[in-house]
Amino acid sequence: MKEKIISLLRTNARLTAQEIAEILSVETAEVVSAVNEMENAGVIRGYTAIVTDDAPGSESRVKALIEVKVTPSRDGGFDRVARRIAKFPEVTDLSLLSGSYDLLLTVEGASLQQVANFVSDKLATIEGVISTATSFQLKKYKESGMVMQSDEEYERLKICF
Repeated sequence: MKEKIISLLRTNARLTAQEIAEILSVETAEVVSAVNEMENAGVIRGYTAIVTDDAPGSESRVKALIEVKVTPSRDGGFDRVARRIAKFPEVTDLSLLSGSYDLLLTVEGASLQQVANFVSDKLATIEGVISTATSFQLKKYKESGMVMQSDEEYERLKICF
């Protein structure tokens, strides 16, 4: 049942325990108990809203994806460096990757300069960080399975001679 609850919450975190219980044909108390148990165990870490880039306050934020190449430590592999990077408030997401880079970070800042300063002053100075590659997010088309824009028809301008 917990897997089904998680699946429903991933689709819509605003579902109430009663709504989930109705979908799963179980008692509401069972859902409440299962969700509380998963929250207390740290399985469910939080709930979030998926908002468009033109939402109030969004226009003042700059997002960057940063690929990081790391020298793994003998005793902790990539974890030691990743845990240190994760402590920075600018870092919103952090993943270990396969491929040419080891870590992928999503970083948010108030300006391009603030993100650039984070990379040069904080990230690049961490022992074990070999190199970084930064890409700034220009537009988001899809997030967490949700298309971010309506399916409006795009019509090219007619050219007349």
